[in-house]
Amino acid sequence: MTFTFSDTTLDNGLRIVAEHADSAVTAAIGFFVKTGSRDEPTPLMGMSHFLEHMVFKGTTKLSAEEVDLAFDSIGAEHNAFTSGEMTAYWGAGLPEVLGELQDTLAEILKPSLRQEDFDNEKKVILEEIAMYDDQPFWVLYENAMQHYYGDHPLGHRVLGTNQTVQDMQRDSLMEYFTQRYGADNIIVAMAGKLDFEAMVDRITTHCGSWKGTGADREYTPFERHGGEFKQTIEDLHQHYLMMVMPSPSFQDDRKYAAAALGSILGGGDGSRLHWALVDAGLAEAASASADASDKYGEQLAWAVCDKENAGQVAEIMRNEMEGVVSSLTKGDLDRVVAKAGTGAAIGAERPSGRMQRLGSMLITSNEYISLEEELKHIESLTIKNLAEVAEEFPWTPLLTATTTS
Repeated sequence: MTFTFSDTTLDNGLRIVAEHADSAVTAAIGFFVKTGSRDEPTPLMGMSHFLEHMVFKGTTKLSAEEVDLAFDSIGAEHNAFTSGEMTAYWGAGLPEVLGELQDTLAEILKPSLRQEDFDNEKKVILEEIAMYDDQPFWVLYENAMQHYYGDHPLGHRVLGTNQTVQDMQRDSLMEYFTQRYGADNIIVAMAGKLDFEAMVDRITTHCGSWKGTGADREYTPFERHGGEFKQTIEDLHQHYLMMVMPSPSFQDDRKYAAAALGSILGGGDGSRLHWALVDAGLAEAASASADASDKYGEQLAWAVCDKENAGQVAEIMRNEMEGVVSSLTKGDLDRVVAKAGTGAAIGAERPSGRMQRLGSMLITSNEYISLEEELKHIESLTIKNLAEVAEEFPWTPLLTATTTS
Protein backbone atom coordinates (compact mmCIF):
# COMPACT_ATOMS: atom_id res chain seq x y z
CA MET A 1 0.00 0.00 0.00
CA THR A 2 1.47 3.34 -1.05
CA PHE A 3 0.77 6.34 1.16
CA THR A 4 0.99 10.00 0.13
CA PHE A 5 2.17 12.60 2.63
CA SER A 6 0.36 15.94 2.70
CA ASP A 7 1.15 18.92 4.90
CA THR A 8 -0.30 22.39 5.40
CA THR A 9 -0.41 25.05 8.13
CA LEU A 10 -3.37 27.33 8.82
CA ASP A 11 -2.94 31.07 9.35
CA ASN A 12 -3.23 30.60 13.12
CA GLY A 13 -0.29 28.17 13.18
CA LEU A 14 -2.26 24.92 13.38
CA ARG A 15 -0.39 22.29 11.35
CA ILE A 16 -2.36 19.61 9.51
CA VAL A 17 -0.62 16.52 8.14
CA ALA A 18 -1.69 13.19 6.68
CA GLU A 19 -0.44 9.93 5.22
CA HIS A 20 -3.30 8.84 2.98
CA ALA A 21 -4.03 6.03 0.55
CA ASP A 22 -7.19 5.29 -1.43
CA SER A 23 -6.68 1.58 -0.87
CA ALA A 24 -6.90 1.89 2.94
CA VAL A 25 -10.12 0.63 4.51
CA THR A 26 -10.15 2.79 7.67
CA ALA A 27 -9.08 6.29 8.69
CA ALA A 28 -7.72 7.90 11.84
CA ILE A 29 -7.19 11.40 13.20
CA GLY A 30 -5.41 12.79 16.23
CA PHE A 31 -4.81 16.19 17.82
CA PHE A 32 -1.26 16.25 19.23
CA VAL A 33 -0.38 18.99 21.71
CA LYS A 34 3.27 19.74 22.42
CA THR A 35 2.90 19.74 26.15
CA GLY A 36 3.69 17.07 28.70
CA SER A 37 5.10 16.62 32.17
CA ARG A 38 8.45 18.15 31.15
CA ASP A 39 6.66 21.44 30.35
CA GLU A 40 5.02 21.82 33.76
CA PRO A 41 6.21 23.93 36.69
CA THR A 42 7.15 21.52 39.48
CA PRO A 43 4.30 22.64 41.80
CA LEU A 44 1.90 21.79 38.93
CA MET A 45 3.37 18.35 38.17
CA GLY A 46 0.65 16.16 36.68
CA MET A 47 -1.34 19.02 35.18
CA SER A 48 -1.00 17.84 31.54
CA HIS A 49 -2.44 14.46 32.51
CA PHE A 50 -5.15 16.07 34.64
CA LEU A 51 -6.13 18.21 31.66
CA GLU A 52 -6.30 15.12 29.44
CA HIS A 53 -8.96 13.74 31.79
CA MET A 54 -10.88 17.02 31.89
CA VAL A 55 -11.10 17.35 28.11
CA PHE A 56 -13.57 14.44 28.07
CA LYS A 57 -15.78 15.98 30.77
CA GLY A 58 -17.76 18.11 28.37
CA THR A 59 -18.03 21.48 26.68
CA THR A 60 -20.64 24.22 26.47
CA LYS A 61 -22.32 22.14 23.74
CA LEU A 62 -21.75 18.56 24.92
CA SER A 63 -22.01 16.85 28.30
CA ALA A 64 -19.54 14.10 29.24
CA GLU A 65 -22.19 11.52 28.35
CA GLU A 66 -22.83 13.17 24.98
CA VAL A 67 -19.10 13.13 24.24
CA ASP A 68 -19.02 9.35 24.70
CA LEU A 69 -22.18 8.94 22.62
CA ALA A 70 -20.72 11.07 19.82
CA PHE A 71 -17.89 8.56 19.44
CA ASP A 72 -19.95 5.43 20.08
CA SER A 73 -22.76 6.36 17.70
CA ILE A 74 -20.40 6.22 14.73
CA GLY A 75 -18.61 3.07 15.87
CA ALA A 76 -15.30 4.85 16.38
CA GLU A 77 -12.38 3.95 18.59
CA HIS A 78 -11.15 6.87 20.65
CA ASN A 79 -8.61 7.46 23.36
CA ALA A 80 -5.97 9.85 24.67
CA PHE A 81 -2.55 9.70 26.29
CA THR A 82 -0.10 11.94 28.10
CA SER A 83 3.66 11.51 28.26
CA GLY A 84 6.62 13.61 29.22
CA GLU A 85 6.66 14.97 25.66
CA MET A 86 3.05 15.45 24.54
CA THR A 87 -0.68 15.04 25.08
CA ALA A 88 -2.75 13.45 22.29
CA TYR A 89 -6.43 12.87 21.59
CA TRP A 90 -7.36 10.53 18.76
CA GLY A 91 -10.04 8.52 17.07
CA ALA A 92 -10.28 5.91 14.31
CA GLY A 93 -13.08 4.37 12.29
CA LEU A 94 -14.46 3.89 8.81
CA PRO A 95 -13.48 6.58 6.28
CA GLU A 96 -17.01 7.99 6.08
CA VAL A 97 -17.01 8.95 9.77
CA LEU A 98 -13.63 10.74 9.79
CA GLY A 99 -15.28 14.15 9.44
CA GLU A 100 -17.56 13.50 12.41
CA LEU A 101 -14.59 12.24 14.42
CA GLN A 102 -12.81 15.50 13.70
CA ASP A 103 -15.88 17.49 14.72
CA THR A 104 -16.05 15.80 18.11
CA LEU A 105 -12.32 15.97 18.81
CA ALA A 106 -12.23 19.65 17.88
CA GLU A 107 -15.24 20.31 20.09
CA ILE A 108 -13.84 18.60 23.20
CA LEU A 109 -10.61 20.57 22.84
CA LYS A 110 -12.68 23.54 24.02
CA PRO A 111 -13.53 22.02 27.42
CA SER A 112 -15.69 23.76 30.02
CA LEU A 113 -13.36 22.79 32.88
CA ARG A 114 -16.18 23.04 35.40
CA GLN A 115 -15.26 23.18 39.09
CA GLU A 116 -17.50 20.22 39.98
CA ASP A 117 -15.91 18.07 37.27
CA PHE A 118 -12.46 19.17 38.42
CA ASP A 119 -13.17 18.16 42.02
CA ASN A 120 -14.55 14.76 41.00
CA GLU A 121 -11.70 14.02 38.60
CA LYS A 122 -9.11 14.85 41.22
CA LYS A 123 -10.35 11.84 43.18
CA VAL A 124 -10.06 9.63 40.08
CA ILE A 125 -6.47 10.70 39.48
CA LEU A 126 -5.48 10.17 43.11
CA GLU A 127 -6.87 6.63 42.77
CA GLU A 128 -4.79 6.18 39.61
CA ILE A 129 -1.67 7.30 41.45
CA ALA A 130 -2.48 4.85 44.24
CA MET A 131 -2.81 2.06 41.68
CA TYR A 132 0.69 2.74 40.35
CA ASP A 133 2.01 2.99 43.91
CA ASP A 134 1.13 -0.71 44.20
CA GLN A 135 3.47 -1.58 41.32
CA PRO A 136 7.09 -1.88 42.53
CA PHE A 137 8.59 -1.33 39.07
CA TRP A 138 6.90 2.05 38.68
CA VAL A 139 7.70 3.11 42.22
CA LEU A 140 11.38 2.41 41.57
CA TYR A 141 11.33 3.94 38.08
CA GLU A 142 9.63 7.21 39.04
CA ASN A 143 11.76 7.78 42.12
CA ALA A 144 14.95 6.83 40.28
CA MET A 145 14.18 9.26 37.44
CA GLN A 146 13.47 12.01 39.93
CA HIS A 147 16.87 11.37 41.51
CA TYR A 148 18.56 11.06 38.08
CA TYR A 149 17.33 14.45 36.80
CA GLY A 150 17.32 16.23 40.14
CA ASP A 151 15.20 19.39 40.10
CA HIS A 152 14.89 19.43 36.29
CA PRO A 153 11.37 18.94 34.80
CA LEU A 154 12.60 15.89 32.84
CA GLY A 155 12.28 14.06 36.14
CA HIS A 156 8.60 14.94 36.54
CA ARG A 157 6.07 12.15 36.94
CA VAL A 158 3.34 12.14 34.30
CA LEU A 159 0.58 11.57 36.87
CA GLY A 160 2.11 13.98 39.34
CA THR A 161 2.31 13.19 43.05
CA ASN A 162 -0.37 12.96 45.69
CA GLN A 163 0.73 16.39 46.94
CA THR A 164 0.81 18.20 43.59
CA VAL A 165 -2.58 16.77 42.54
CA GLN A 166 -4.20 17.51 45.90
CA ASP A 167 -2.90 21.10 45.76
CA MET A 168 -3.97 21.66 42.14
CA GLN A 169 -6.58 24.35 41.52
CA ARG A 170 -9.09 24.62 38.71
CA ASP A 171 -8.00 28.19 37.83
CA SER A 172 -4.39 27.04 37.40
CA LEU A 173 -5.62 24.27 35.09
CA MET A 174 -7.51 26.83 32.99
CA GLU A 175 -4.46 29.07 32.80
CA TYR A 176 -2.27 26.16 31.72
CA PHE A 177 -4.81 25.13 29.08
CA THR A 178 -5.11 28.68 27.72
CA GLN A 179 -1.35 28.98 27.31
CA ARG A 180 -0.31 25.49 26.18
CA TYR A 181 -3.27 24.58 23.95
CA GLY A 182 -2.70 27.36 21.42
CA ALA A 183 -3.26 26.53 17.75
CA ASP A 184 0.45 27.01 17.06
CA ASN A 185 1.31 24.31 19.60
CA ILE A 186 -0.95 21.63 18.08
CA ILE A 187 -0.59 19.25 15.14
CA VAL A 188 -3.56 17.47 13.59
CA ALA A 189 -2.37 14.16 12.13
CA MET A 190 -4.46 11.87 9.91
CA ALA A 191 -3.91 8.57 8.16
CA GLY A 192 -5.81 6.13 5.97
CA LYS A 193 -8.45 6.68 3.33
CA LEU A 194 -9.32 10.37 3.28
CA ASP A 195 -9.70 13.48 1.12
CA PHE A 196 -6.99 15.72 2.48
CA GLU A 197 -8.23 19.01 1.02
CA ALA A 198 -11.79 18.35 2.17
CA MET A 199 -10.54 17.55 5.68
CA VAL A 200 -8.41 20.69 5.76
CA ASP A 201 -11.53 22.71 4.90
CA ARG A 202 -13.49 20.98 7.66
CA ILE A 203 -10.74 21.45 10.23
CA THR A 204 -10.44 25.10 9.24
CA THR A 205 -14.17 25.57 9.87
CA HIS A 206 -13.86 24.22 13.41
CA CYS A 207 -10.32 25.27 14.36
CA GLY A 208 -9.44 28.23 12.14
CA SER A 209 -10.55 30.67 14.82
CA TRP A 210 -8.37 29.11 17.52
CA LYS A 211 -5.77 31.53 18.80
CA GLY A 212 -2.03 31.04 18.71
CA THR A 213 -0.30 31.67 22.03
CA GLY A 214 3.39 31.47 21.14
CA ALA A 215 3.79 28.59 23.58
CA ASP A 216 7.26 27.11 23.37
CA ARG A 217 9.27 24.40 25.05
CA GLU A 218 12.14 25.44 27.28
CA TYR A 219 15.30 23.42 26.75
CA THR A 220 17.06 24.33 29.95
CA PRO A 221 20.39 22.59 30.65
CA PHE A 222 20.27 19.62 32.98
CA GLU A 223 22.69 17.42 34.85
CA ARG A 224 22.29 13.67 35.18
CA HIS A 225 22.95 12.38 38.69
CA GLY A 226 24.60 8.98 38.86
CA GLY A 227 25.76 6.61 41.56
CA GLU A 228 23.49 4.25 43.45
CA PHE A 229 19.89 4.83 44.42
CA LYS A 230 17.90 2.62 46.77
CA GLN A 231 14.12 2.68 47.05
CA THR A 232 12.52 1.21 50.15
CA ILE A 233 9.30 -0.72 49.50
CA GLU A 234 7.79 -2.49 52.49
CA ASP A 235 6.91 -6.21 52.33
CA LEU A 236 8.54 -6.66 48.92
CA HIS A 237 9.40 -10.27 48.12
CA GLN A 238 11.28 -9.69 44.86
CA HIS A 239 14.26 -7.58 43.90
CA TYR A 240 14.00 -4.86 41.23
CA LEU A 241 17.12 -3.56 39.54
CA MET A 242 17.40 -0.69 37.04
CA MET A 243 20.42 0.81 35.25
CA VAL A 244 20.24 4.15 33.43
CA MET A 245 22.63 5.99 31.10
CA PRO A 246 22.47 8.61 28.27
CA SER A 247 21.47 7.77 24.69
CA PRO A 248 21.03 9.73 21.40
CA SER A 249 18.10 12.11 21.13
CA PHE A 250 15.21 11.77 18.69
CA GLN A 251 16.85 14.38 16.46
CA ASP A 252 20.07 12.31 16.24
CA ASP A 253 20.19 9.72 13.43
CA ARG A 254 22.35 7.54 15.66
CA LYS A 255 19.12 6.69 17.52
CA TYR A 256 18.58 3.84 15.03
CA ALA A 257 21.89 2.21 15.90
CA ALA A 258 21.30 2.77 19.63
CA ALA A 259 17.83 1.22 19.39
CA ALA A 260 19.22 -1.77 17.49
CA LEU A 261 21.88 -2.32 20.12
CA GLY A 262 19.28 -2.05 22.88
CA SER A 263 17.13 -4.65 21.11
CA ILE A 264 20.05 -7.06 20.76
CA LEU A 265 20.87 -6.59 24.41
CA GLY A 266 17.40 -6.80 25.91
CA GLY A 267 14.61 -6.74 23.32
CA GLY A 268 12.61 -9.76 24.41
CA ASP A 269 13.05 -13.44 23.65
CA GLY A 270 16.34 -14.12 21.92
CA SER A 271 18.11 -11.12 23.43
CA ARG A 272 21.33 -11.37 25.44
CA LEU A 273 19.66 -10.58 28.77
CA HIS A 274 16.87 -13.04 28.11
CA TRP A 275 19.27 -15.94 27.55
CA ALA A 276 21.65 -14.95 30.32
CA LEU A 277 19.01 -14.27 32.97
CA VAL A 278 15.46 -15.36 32.15
CA ASP A 279 16.23 -18.57 30.28
CA ALA A 280 18.85 -19.40 32.91
CA GLY A 281 16.22 -19.13 35.63
CA LEU A 282 17.96 -16.29 37.43
CA ALA A 283 15.37 -13.58 36.74
CA GLU A 284 11.64 -13.43 36.12
CA ALA A 285 12.08 -10.65 33.57
CA ALA A 286 14.94 -8.66 32.03
CA SER A 287 14.93 -6.00 29.35
CA ALA A 288 16.93 -3.17 27.77
CA SER A 289 16.04 -0.34 25.42
CA ALA A 290 17.30 2.96 24.04
CA ASP A 291 14.59 5.61 24.24
CA ALA A 292 14.97 8.73 22.09
CA SER A 293 13.12 11.90 23.16
CA ASP A 294 13.08 15.59 22.22
CA LYS A 295 16.75 16.66 22.41
CA TYR A 296 17.73 13.98 24.93
CA GLY A 297 17.70 10.21 25.24
CA GLU A 298 18.23 7.49 27.80
CA GLN A 299 19.27 3.85 27.77
CA LEU A 300 17.58 1.67 30.33
CA ALA A 301 18.22 -1.91 31.45
CA TRP A 302 16.23 -3.62 34.19
CA ALA A 303 15.51 -6.98 35.77
CA VAL A 304 13.21 -8.56 38.35
CA CYS A 305 14.55 -11.50 40.36
CA ASP A 306 14.60 -13.26 43.72
CA LYS A 307 16.46 -11.32 46.38
CA GLU A 308 18.99 -14.12 46.75
CA ASN A 309 19.98 -13.72 43.08
CA ALA A 310 20.33 -9.91 43.19
CA GLY A 311 24.12 -9.71 43.22
CA GLN A 312 24.58 -12.35 40.51
CA VAL A 313 21.93 -10.76 38.27
CA ALA A 314 23.53 -7.32 38.58
CA GLU A 315 26.94 -8.72 37.71
CA ILE A 316 25.63 -10.60 34.67
CA MET A 317 23.77 -7.53 33.45
CA ARG A 318 26.92 -5.41 33.63
CA ASN A 319 28.96 -8.08 31.87
CA GLU A 320 26.41 -8.43 29.07
CA MET A 321 26.21 -4.67 28.63
CA GLU A 322 29.98 -4.26 28.65
CA GLY A 323 30.53 -7.09 26.16
CA VAL A 324 27.64 -6.56 23.78
CA VAL A 325 29.69 -4.72 21.14
CA SER A 326 32.71 -7.04 21.14
CA SER A 327 30.45 -10.07 20.67
CA LEU A 328 28.23 -8.64 17.91
CA THR A 329 27.67 -10.83 14.85
CA LYS A 330 26.05 -10.32 11.47
CA GLY A 331 23.32 -12.66 12.67
CA ASP A 332 22.52 -10.32 15.57
CA LEU A 333 22.12 -7.43 13.18
CA ASP A 334 20.04 -9.41 10.70
CA ARG A 335 17.65 -10.48 13.44
CA VAL A 336 17.13 -7.01 14.83
CA VAL A 337 16.60 -5.53 11.35
CA ALA A 338 14.05 -8.25 10.55
CA LYS A 339 12.31 -7.61 13.86
CA ALA A 340 12.15 -3.86 13.20
CA GLY A 341 10.79 -4.47 9.71
CA THR A 342 8.08 -6.79 11.00
CA GLY A 343 7.10 -4.36 13.74
CA ALA A 344 6.92 -1.49 11.27
CA ALA A 345 4.84 -3.51 8.83
CA ILE A 346 2.37 -4.53 11.53
CA GLY A 347 2.11 -0.96 12.78
CA ALA A 348 1.61 0.39 9.27
CA GLU A 349 -1.28 -1.95 8.53
CA ARG A 350 -3.65 0.13 10.64
CA PRO A 351 -4.09 3.85 9.91
CA SER A 352 -4.40 4.46 13.66
CA GLY A 353 -0.80 3.25 14.05
CA ARG A 354 0.41 5.44 11.19
CA MET A 355 -1.45 8.43 12.60
CA GLN A 356 0.10 8.05 16.04
CA ARG A 357 3.57 7.60 14.57
CA LEU A 358 3.11 10.67 12.37
CA GLY A 359 1.79 12.95 15.10
CA SER A 360 4.33 11.86 17.69
CA MET A 361 7.24 12.23 15.24
CA LEU A 362 6.30 15.75 14.16
CA ILE A 363 5.53 16.97 17.66
CA THR A 364 8.93 15.70 18.79
CA SER A 365 11.16 16.78 15.91
CA ASN A 366 9.00 18.86 13.53
CA GLU A 367 10.51 16.88 10.64
CA TYR A 368 8.82 14.21 8.53
CA ILE A 369 10.41 10.94 7.51
CA SER A 370 8.34 8.25 5.85
CA LEU A 371 8.12 4.77 7.28
CA GLU A 372 9.88 3.47 4.19
CA GLU A 373 12.77 5.90 4.68
CA GLU A 374 13.03 4.95 8.32
CA LEU A 375 13.23 1.27 7.41
CA LYS A 376 16.02 2.07 4.93
CA HIS A 377 17.96 3.70 7.78
CA ILE A 378 17.53 0.58 9.87
CA GLU A 379 18.32 -1.84 7.03
CA SER A 380 21.54 0.06 6.21
CA LEU A 381 22.93 -0.32 9.74
CA THR A 382 26.29 -2.04 10.08
CA ILE A 383 28.14 -3.51 13.03
CA LYS A 384 30.46 -0.52 12.74
CA ASN A 385 27.51 1.85 13.24
CA LEU A 386 26.52 0.01 16.41
CA ALA A 387 30.09 0.03 17.69
CA GLU A 388 30.43 3.77 17.03
CA VAL A 389 27.24 4.69 18.88
CA ALA A 390 28.26 2.44 21.78
CA GLU A 391 31.59 4.27 21.99
CA GLU A 392 29.79 7.61 22.26
CA PHE A 393 26.94 6.28 24.41
CA PRO A 394 28.34 3.22 26.22
CA TRP A 395 26.14 0.77 28.07
CA THR A 396 27.92 1.68 31.29
CA PRO A 397 25.40 2.47 34.04
CA LEU A 398 25.49 6.04 35.24
CA LEU A 399 22.77 5.34 37.79
CA THR A 400 22.02 1.97 39.35
CA ALA A 401 18.69 1.88 41.18
CA THR A 402 17.49 -1.02 43.33
CA THR A 403 14.68 -1.83 45.72
CA THR A 404 15.10 -2.68 49.36
CA SER A 405 12.52 -3.66 51.99
